[in-house]
Amino acid sequence: MEDKLKKELQTNTLEVVDDISGGCISSSKSYLTDSGRVFIKFNKKEHAARMFNGEMEGLLAIVNTQTIRVPKPIKVIQFENVNALVMEYLEIVNLSRYQASLGEQLARMHLRNLQMIENEDRLGTPIDQEKAIRKFGFHTTTCCGYIPLDNTWCNSWIEFFTQRRLKYQVNLIDRTYQDPELRHLWPCLENKINQFFKEIEIKPSLLHGDLWNGNVAETPDMPVILDPACFYGHSEFDLSIAKLFGGFKSAFYTSYHKLIPKKPGFDKRQELYALFHYLNHWNHFGSSYRSSSIETIKKLLRWMK
Repeated sequence: MEDKLKKELQTNTLEVVDDISGGCISSSKSYLTDSGRVFIKFNKKEHAARMFNGEMEGLLAIVNTQTIRVPKPIKVIQFENVNALVMEYLEIVNLSRYQASLGEQLARMHLRNLQMIENEDRLGTPIDQEKAIRKFGFHTTTCCGYIPLDNTWCNSWIEFFTQRRLKYQVNLIDRTYQDPELRHLWPCLENKINQFFKEIEIKPSLLHGDLWNGNVAETPDMPVILDPACFYGHSEFDLSIAKLFGGFKSAFYTSYHKLIPKKPGFDKRQELYALFHYLNHWNHFGSSYRSSSIETIKKLLRWMK
C-alpha cells in the first residue's frame, strides 16, 4: 500500500506523523510527503469508494462557494482491500472562539445558490458561467455515516425530503426490524408532511448535510466544517442535527439568523428534520434510537391534529 500511496501522491517521502482517532466510520492518519503534510481517511467497507467519492464531491462543492473553510480534497485511491480519501491537512481543535463566525459563514453558504437564482432571474444569464441549481438533490451519491443518500434530483423539496430522506430510512429500518408501530405510524405522517410547509417557499441551498458538533472545528484563524454529506435542500435542515446533539452556542445561532431569519413554523420543522437523523441513527446503531424515532413521529402527528 505504501508504494501505491507514494505513486498516487507523486512523493518519495511518506512518513506517518500520527494516527488520528475520533471517527466512528473510518480510520485516519496524517503523513508527511514531499509537498507537505496530508490527511488520509481509510475504510474497508464494500462501498467505501462510493462514500469517499461523494465526500470529495461535497468538499469540492463547498470550496466552490468560497464561503466557509473545509479541507481541500486531493483524490480518492482504491487499494485491493481498502479505500482512501486524501485531503489537505489542517491543524484543528474543537470549535470554541469562532462560533459566531461559523454561523455567519454557514448562512452565506446557504445563501449563495439562492442569490445565484435571484441574479439569473434578474439578469437572464448566469454569473461567471456557473448556473444556479434549481432542483433538490446532488449530482452524485453522498453518505450520511456509511448509508448512501438517494440524491436523485427532484423539483419539490417536500417530495424530496419525504421520499428520498424519511421514507428511504423507514424502508431500511423495516427490512431489518419489521417494527409494527413504525409501520402503523409512518403512513399517517407521510400523508401530512406538507402541512409543515404551508407558509413558506423553499429554494435549494447547498447543505453540509451532517452538521453535528463532531464535524465542526477551528484553526487558529477560522472555523472549519468536516465530513459533509452534501446535497441541495432546505437551509433549515442543517440546523436540526446541530441542535439535536448540542455543542453550538447561542452566538452561532444569532449570527446565522441575522442573515437567514427564522420563518413561520421553524421550530416544528426542526423536529421534522430531526426525525431523519433519529431514523438514520436507528439504521446505523440499532434500536437504542427506536424510542426517539417513534416519539418524534407521535409528537409531529399531535401537532397536526
